[in-house]
Amino acid sequence: MNSQPALARQLESFFHQRLTHQRNATPATISTYRDALRLLVLFASERSGRKPCALTVDDLNRDVILAYLDHLEHSRGNSIHTRNARLTAIRSFFHHVAATDPASIGVAQRVLAIPSKKADVTTPNYLSRVELDALIEAPNAESARGRRDRLLLLFLARTGARISEALGVDACDVSLDGSRSQVMLRGKGRKERMVPLARDVATAIQKLLKERGIGPYEHAPVFVGAHGQRLTRFGAVHILRRAIQSACQNMPQLKRKHISLHVFRHSLAMTLLQSGVDLLTIQAWLGHAQVASTHRYATADVEMMRRGLNKARVESKASHRYRPKDAVLSLLENL
Repeated sequence: MNSQPALARQLESFFHQRLTHQRNATPATISTYRDALRLLVLFASERSGRKPCALTVDDLNRDVILAYLDHLEHSRGNSIHTRNARLTAIRSFFHHVAATDPASIGVAQRVLAIPSKKADVTTPNYLSRVELDALIEAPNAESARGRRDRLLLLFLARTGARISEALGVDACDVSLDGSRSQVMLRGKGRKERMVPLARDVATAIQKLLKERGIGPYEHAPVFVGAHGQRLTRFGAVHILRRAIQSACQNMPQLKRKHISLHVFRHSLAMTLLQSGVDLLTIQAWLGHAQVASTHRYATADVEMMRRGLNKARVESKASHRYRPKDAVLSLLENL
């Protein structure tokens, strides 16, 4: 008789005890970990020919995990970043396994020893002011849906919020007080930060809430779908796709751009940097845990580097060939 506890029991205690009660993980973290482990269980089930409910921790050994990670990259087309994010979820689960099931420590240690894969460090993709304006103006402001779509794109462009942060904003999180308008954003790890609101965003939010009959202190989502429920990431992606399709009619060069919901965040960071805002302020604005994440934008701005090059005047005039004066050096130079 196998003494190995059922995988289902370990997964249940991992999500209900470790993540929810011990770590107080956010719903976004729980959702991400759930998706990663669900895909792993389905992969292991297909590989072993056994139903998911019959799997044990031994069925998720190092070889299976490595094969799963390769499957993510080569069959599902996931990026290295996504592959490493899935591995992070798996590691967290096996830390729990090692702590709760001594018989599985060997399996857990071998899985925990799997290294993350190094990825090329790419420069942030961002849009110019003209390109941003074209996307923001694309939705039809004559319809309620169009006004909501325009506000969402405007909100992302002016606040630099992650899409999860923007969709999580309630009316009570927004303070509409003229030039001192601001919004509370809840980022990764339940970290909260206040971000100023530009006048056009504050005005648009005020009009939208008034149109929907929402009071300023209500716990009601600012961005909702067709049925009045909080807008989902899937719905936000569709809003962006519609805006791109419409904007491309007048600005065909947008077709050559890789535009995602995150590009609005990158674009604001570049605008702030080019306007002379220091990196620490941008770090606080975007909610980066480390300034190194913010520093990527400085390395991406070639024009700022070019201005530095011109200001430093490092270019020299016609170069002269070095001629040693010492006889011994002259001898060595001529060998």
